[in-house]
Amino acid sequence: MLSVIDITKKYNEQIALDAVSFSLNIGEITGLLGPNGAGKSTLLKTITTYLKPDQGDIVFDGTSIFQNQKDYRKNIGYLPEHNPLYLDQYVTEYLRFIASFYDCSTSNIKKTIEETGLSDFAQKKIGTLSKGYRQRVGLAAAIVHEPKILILDEPTTGLDPNQIVEIRQLIKSISATKIVLLSTHLMQEVEAICDRVLILNDGKLVEDSTLNQVKLAQGQVLLLETDRFIEEAVFYELPGFASAKSLVGQQWEIHFSTETDARSLLFDVAIKHGFKILQLTALNDSIETVFRQKTTPHSI
Repeated sequence: MLSVIDITKKYNEQIALDAVSFSLNIGEITGLLGPNGAGKSTLLKTITTYLKPDQGDIVFDGTSIFQNQKDYRKNIGYLPEHNPLYLDQYVTEYLRFIASFYDCSTSNIKKTIEETGLSDFAQKKIGTLSKGYRQRVGLAAAIVHEPKILILDEPTTGLDPNQIVEIRQLIKSISATKIVLLSTHLMQEVEAICDRVLILNDGKLVEDSTLNQVKLAQGQVLLLETDRFIEEAVFYELPGFASAKSLVGQQWEIHFSTETDARSLLFDVAIKHGFKILQLTALNDSIETVFRQKTTPHSI
């Protein structure tokens, strides 16, 4: 586990991070969101020991990361937003160069090439690869030494839709044994691959929840279509029911104020009252809506 404990960082009188605390767990992909100037870059630089906080601590496996930074850095894999690669080097040559800093074996390099889907490109120059495969090379360089912590800064920026899907699948596949912190401006990225979300605003942590908790905390909206007309009173017996609006045909838009997922409850009601559910769709607020609520001036 990596625990960030009351981290505060100032640049002169400007507060970049204000008593930020959270924990990251192995096997969990955490999305880091925030508007420009929220403190995301400062947080990443602090976690990677590039910056030292003015107050607070970061603890990894029970030890402060600032006590032995050299050993701690061996546990970090980092893919920056602008992937720095030597385009004239061959893929294997470049990974061998990166691995030399960590005294990695040849078997590590071979395993990493296979894991990142680069086997057919191992003997090609990086400069001849598409941007999607260059990102794979960057990921390979970040994990070749088998770090426990993987930090990804905008990993799919500039990729086409197919490449985005491939990189996301790759990140998911290597996340089971690692702590993964993914900084992005893409809300779809968080919804697609993240388990948790952290939202920074003006240096403060304004959200730290699982993806489902973030959505359900806003209440739940369900679109229901039935095989026959039913009365609104049917919904009154549902826990957390707030309101219902009749739509075209046998459709209802049903609002709940509870964090409980009401879909299973609706099936129970359908059985009890003898109607069939033809369609049931969750219309919860997107992460983008939640992001706006948490980062606009009136929400601070």
